[in-house]
Amino acid sequence: MNPIRLTGRAALRLMRGIGAVALFAGRGLVRLRPFYPRAFATQLVQIGWLSLPVVGLTALFTGAALALQIHSGGARFQASDVVPAIVAIGMVRELGPVLGGLMVAARVASSIAAEIGTMRVTEQIDALVTLSTDPVRWLVTPRLWAATLTVPLLVAVGDSIGIMGGWLVGTQSLGFNSTAYLANSWAYLEGWDVLSGLVKGAAFGLIVATSGCWFGMRSGRGAEGVGQATKAAVVAAAVGILAANFILTGLFFE
Repeated sequence: MNPIRLTGRAALRLMRGIGAVALFAGRGLVRLRPFYPRAFATQLVQIGWLSLPVVGLTALFTGAALALQIHSGGARFQASDVVPAIVAIGMVRELGPVLGGLMVAARVASSIAAEIGTMRVTEQIDALVTLSTDPVRWLVTPRLWAATLTVPLLVAVGDSIGIMGGWLVGTQSLGFNSTAYLANSWAYLEGWDVLSGLVKGAAFGLIVATSGCWFGMRSGRGAEGVGQATKAAVVAAAVGILAANFILTGLFFE
């Protein structure tokens, strides 16, 4: 019975961890008073605006590569004309939210974990408690809300850039007419395709910020502890995004 007991312990430990993280995120989202507008605005810039270049470049090359792949594969079945529609649907439903979320995770989760972990190591969080300031309201809440609100905007911009990347390759390399390409792209898109991608973006943003804050607040002492927290935050955010994408896709499109 030892293997069964070990499996049960691991499963219970996993469920306890998920529950603890969920409660942590819930506390961070609801503790809005007092609200710190300057801290929130700073995080909007750090998470949203400064992530735009990497998300835009990722979407551009992804859309361009997707157009090439769809054209090459579709040519085997005399179906290369579907390139505009598949690029548009693939970007807004799946590739735009997932790749955008992963890029934000690589940049933001590591930054949040390192910043909060350093504050933990240097006892700045203890100083906040001494000054009667709730660390969750000051450090966690602005980051959770900023990520939840800005990542969908990044996804929307990334979707547009990705479709334009496919259009650029399609018109310059694959012989598509520009007007017909854009018309086909929008003709096959539905409102729910776009909305589902934005909902995914909000969920991914919350996962990224929660991972960074969770591991940062629990960082070990010293430089090694901060490094381990940063690594764990990025890995957890990436795995969480992929798992949440599977669950949301099943709920939206099954």
